[in-house]
Amino acid sequence: MSGHAFVVHAARLRRSTGTRWDVERAGPVADLAVGDTVVPEGADASATVTLESVAGGVSVVGVVDAPWAGECRRCLRPTSGQVHVAVRELYTPGGDGEDTYPLRDDEIDLEPLVRDAVLLELPVTSLCRPDCRGLCPACGADWNEGPCGCEAPADPRWAALDVLRGEPGAED
Repeated sequence: MSGHAFVVHAARLRRSTGTRWDVERAGPVADLAVGDTVVPEGADASATVTLESVAGGVSVVGVVDAPWAGECRRCLRPTSGQVHVAVRELYTPGGDGEDTYPLRDDEIDLEPLVRDAVLLELPVTSLCRPDCRGLCPACGADWNEGPCGCEAPADPRWAALDVLRGEPGAED
């Protein structure tokens, strides 16, 4: 584990319960993707945390940040944003990664914590803006740039009501 961007050597921290360290780590984390949303390859995720020596391990509290990129689910334009996640976890000797993270040889590897936090917060689908109007299903024009001139197809579920309005093509 030594030499990795997210590894913190915590032997001195663990000597006395209650000792705190403020730590910042950043680096790329491979294969962060949910659906079509990804953390771009080579982009840095970061952890700004406070480590505190507690009975039986080390408490980690802080925030995890990472950029993301995707495609708008309505208009298919590129979109991007930033994940900002509050974290509070415990590292213990023999941690299984489920209930607590592993503390091995007095080293804390923050990468699994960063990975989990980012994956849980990445949007499954994204929007370029909240009021995105999307694409015309008939001609593919971007409705954000204006109307396309296509007429909406008649919905056959409402055909029985066309008779009441006396519209052309309605059954007599």
